[in-house]
Amino acid sequence: MSLLDAIADQVRVCTRCPLAEGRTQAVPGAGPPDASIMFIGEAPGAEEDAQGEPFVGKAGQMLNRLLRGAELDRTDVFITNTCKCRPPSNRDPHADEVRACREHLDGQIACIRPTLICTLGRWAMHTMLEDETLSVMKLNGTVIERQGLTFVPLIHPAAGLHNENMQQPIEDGFRRLGELLRERA
Repeated sequence: MSLLDAIADQVRVCTRCPLAEGRTQAVPGAGPPDASIMFIGEAPGAEEDAQGEPFVGKAGQMLNRLLRGAELDRTDVFITNTCKCRPPSNRDPHADEVRACREHLDGQIACIRPTLICTLGRWAMHTMLEDETLSVMKLNGTVIERQGLTFVPLIHPAAGLHNENMQQPIEDGFRRLGELLRERA
């Protein structure tokens, strides 16, 4: 068993915070252990909680389309969340819930050692960059170097499901991601 598999097993039985009490199942993440790109969202939604896989609902379908537009295949990237269990009513995770999952997330990053970490949405960006003053709208699709890691903040795909005016900015961020990847190839 790999260390990444061991972390997934720990996530599935984790009871470090109250979210464990309301989950159907934890959602450790999915993708190859040697992925060069990692996507980190906020927390699982209802579909993810039911299936135990990240980004399988409507936001996941949109993410798949956006990945294709950036010339990426979902099977080549690792996808996870800052919180591994669904918050009630899809509310934002509380700071203590994020802290409870942080060891799992940091372990996944250490195992995979991605060359690029794409944060999906404000919450994931603030968590990973440890700066709540940053705006995902301003940083969408840009490169940020922190703590020896390379981040690309992106607007969360679900934002386009809730607000049609967000579709273009979301697509612009993923277009810039695709351009960045082509430049680095």
